[in-house]
Amino acid sequence: MTTKGLRIVVAVAILFGALTLLSGGRALFGDAAAKAAAGAAVPFVLWFNFLSGFVYVGAGVAIWLRKAWAIHLTAALVLAILIVFALFGLHVAQGGAFEARTVGAMVIRSAVWIVILLYLYRKRPTLERPV
Repeated sequence: MTTKGLRIVVAVAILFGALTLLSGGRALFGDAAAKAAAGAAVPFVLWFNFLSGFVYVGAGVAIWLRKAWAIHLTAALVLAILIVFALFGLHVAQGGAFEARTVGAMVIRSAVWIVILLYLYRKRPTLERPV
């Protein structure tokens, strides 16, 4: 794994995780104005996204440390994100209230982690090697 490529993937994973924690934390634990700004957020999606922020940061650290299991963690993240996205779609299809921006956020979340997974999959022979 090239150092530049590795640094970009790590930065994206950790930054994405930090931003996810910040936005999810505000919506869940913020003042009344922050909660009102969340609108018709779907609770299980909001909680999943917030809690997954910790895993995103952990995955970024594991990638930085070149742990071979980082690819398995990333694959599990992608699977979990896609399952929650599908459940969100079911919620919407059944007439549940939702924010349209959640659709965009889930598309971005899915795309980012799929790209990271594909990158790690291509570079998997170089994991567990010193930087």
